Amino acid sequence: MSLDGTNSYLVGVPGAGVVVVDPGPLDEPHLQALAGAGAVELVLITHHHSDHTEASHRFHELTGAPVRALDPAFCHGGAPLADGEELDAAGVRIRVLATPGHTADSVCLHLPGDGPDGSVLTGDTILGRGTTIIAYPDGRLGPYLASLERLAALGPATVLPAHGPVLPSLADICGKYLQHRHERLEQIRGALSRLGPDASVQAVTDYVYHDVDASVRGAAESSVAAQLEFLRS
Repeated sequence: MSLDGTNSYLVGVPGAGVVVVDPGPLDEPHLQALAGAGAVELVLITHHHSDHTEASHRFHELTGAPVRALDPAFCHGGAPLADGEELDAAGVRIRVLATPGHTADSVCLHLPGDGPDGSVLTGDTILGRGTTIIAYPDGRLGPYLASLERLAALGPATVLPAHGPVLPSLADICGKYLQHRHERLEQIRGALSRLGPDASVQAVTDYVYHDVDASVRGAAESSVAAQLEFLRS
């Protein structure tokens, strides 16, 4: 884990190299520790936020390993990832799943051979604690709900999130996330019924999050904007 928050993962089997997922922020001791864990064959990025990608170019320089992401702007020495692509690296098969919602370029990485039920590196699509932020316009609720449904189909796979602890049963977590999102949508519908269908983001935020701390007001407005875009589209 780099700094206080972003989990970097080492994927591989004994005797092989390693795949590094999300090298994180620019923290040289952390990068040296990752590089020292084994021969780095490949670096994968779950989405473009800086707490996942800031160190990717430096790590590419350090190890020579290609860095691949869905967005070409965050690739270094490797091609962009493609939805449904199957990677064979470090003795492990990794399936790329495009899971837009938290960001447009979010991916999850399915490891079907990891234990009896497999595991999924979920980036910020699913967190180890709480729920993720959908900040419009890069984040969009419709694609996010579809991504949760897609992940739920993987059943009881272990959840390996980019923030927080490992969780059991991906399908159960997705169910809880979907329930939470639909409850939030009901709150927004309630606000619109009181304020009118054309109420602004600011007015709806005032109504739903009237007691929110000023430090997170911007995040609340971005979340409300995503929900209004979903309801009005």
